Amino acid sequence: MSTVAPRTVPPSDRITLPPVEQAEDSLDICRVVNGMWQSSSGAWGSAAPDAVVDAMLQHVDAGLTTFDMADIYGPAESYYGALIDRLRRERGEEAAFGVQGLTKLVPRPDRMTRDVVEVAINRSRTRMQVKTIDLLQFHWWDYNNPGYLDALKHLTDLKEEGKIKAIGLTNFDTKRLQVILENGIPIVSNQVQHSLVDMRPQQQMAQLCALTGVQLITYGTVMGGLLSEKYLHAKEPNSMFGPRLSTPSLNKYKQMVDAWGGWALFQELLRECETVAKKHGVTISAVAVRSILDQPSVAASMIGVRLGLQQHIADNKKIFDLQLDEEDQARIASVTSRGRDLITLIGDCGDEYR
Repeated sequence: MSTVAPRTVPPSDRITLPPVEQAEDSLDICRVVNGMWQSSSGAWGSAAPDAVVDAMLQHVDAGLTTFDMADIYGPAESYYGALIDRLRRERGEEAAFGVQGLTKLVPRPDRMTRDVVEVAINRSRTRMQVKTIDLLQFHWWDYNNPGYLDALKHLTDLKEEGKIKAIGLTNFDTKRLQVILENGIPIVSNQVQHSLVDMRPQQQMAQLCALTGVQLITYGTVMGGLLSEKYLHAKEPNSMFGPRLSTPSLNKYKQMVDAWGGWALFQELLRECETVAKKHGVTISAVAVRSILDQPSVAASMIGVRLGLQQHIADNKKIFDLQLDEEDQARIASVTSRGRDLITLIGDCGDEYR
């Protein structure tokens, strides 16, 4: 059964990866990360590049200084590079240094030579207009191909050469994370899907993280917007009388709702989250993110941004001061405890991609 039993932690807007005792590799990031998957396709709408960079700057000025992207997210890395260039020109190098760019290497599962990996990293560095990538998160599609270890060893060499500050993973399961750590790869984080509906990371993954110090960066935490007032009391999407789901992320996470317990149970979750949200003067989405930030080994949670089209900066900043008490946690757990065990249905973190 899916449960929510968060630890009580004082609200904080920033965290250091990895632990401070490894100061030479430490990376300071915002605990609410601006996710840029939406930049990969016009399915979420599109804005002019200058409007995108303007919106990114607004997030930076609000203290939301950390952006997550990937080499396969269309122009996302180039947008980040344009932001860095603008900060350097208008405010100086120190201002640009105060922004963090987390990107991903998502190669085809072919032979991972040094040249293949280095070309990809140099391409991302060029697009992002940085000498050193703050956090390079590695994804691998096929565990039957052990080339992921070769790639990670090359990334470790590039880190030693100053091209990467820290190495993370994305969508790796617990078994492979342990193998990677046993091979001496200095992993600081694993980016995984994690929400009130998908609590898989709090099982095997969180246990290994507690032992090793690896931290989790979560995505899908507001489920593409399903965990919001917009879908409270709504008829089931894509049904005969329900609303159409207009983005890839909404359709993806609706499938997760179906696997977890269905639309009726999800409506119960939204109602309880609304009660908590009204009590604290925040949104349902803020409650959903705070709940996951309070989970063991979670360093940061991602909220997708539709740059130049919509912005929720004021609402997102309220997450930092939100403290959920035992009554709030019990309300949420009264629903999540009745959801299906997604590890049994889907597998461990990231298994839905393989």
